[in-house]
Amino acid sequence: MCDVSGKAKDSLTREQAVTNLVESAARETAARRALDAWVALFAEQDEALDALIRVERVNTGTSNIAGVTIPIYKGIDVARATLDLFATPAWYDNAAESLTAILSLKAERLVLERQRELIFHELTTTSQRVNLFEKIKIPECKENIRIIRIAIGDEQTAAVTRGKIAKGRANQPQQEDAA
Repeated sequence: MCDVSGKAKDSLTREQAVTNLVESAARETAARRALDAWVALFAEQDEALDALIRVERVNTGTSNIAGVTIPIYKGIDVARATLDLFATPAWYDNAAESLTAILSLKAERLVLERQRELIFHELTTTSQRVNLFEKIKIPECKENIRIIRIAIGDEQTAAVTRGKIAKGRANQPQQEDAA
């Protein structure tokens, strides 16, 4: 019974990891579509979007799911390029915010992919161990216990037989002395 609920939990954990990853990818795709308008504006300029924002650090924490420590996305630290307010168009600030959102979603997706990898690896390993014990080790142990019980039974029978023979021999010399 416990095994069935364990398999159900494993399935839910895997499904949740995949669902989180799909949702993150969908949010990232939507943000990229929103950035399409800014990309056309940058095509007219000599500067690239890369120059506006630089990811300095991806902040993560840890959590324990299904017995494995996984990273949890907390956010990103970005460095924004210093813009000359007179030399750059006003929409650069909006483009920088959109780009920051996309980079944040991409970092979140990468952390979620790592979560999924770790969870799937751990659950696969656990499943293999469970199968090893259920299908191989436990039947081997039961067979070994059966063989040991037979050996102990044979040993007890032999001990009883030896005891009767010894008792018979112990009584036999007394009968010869009396005759």
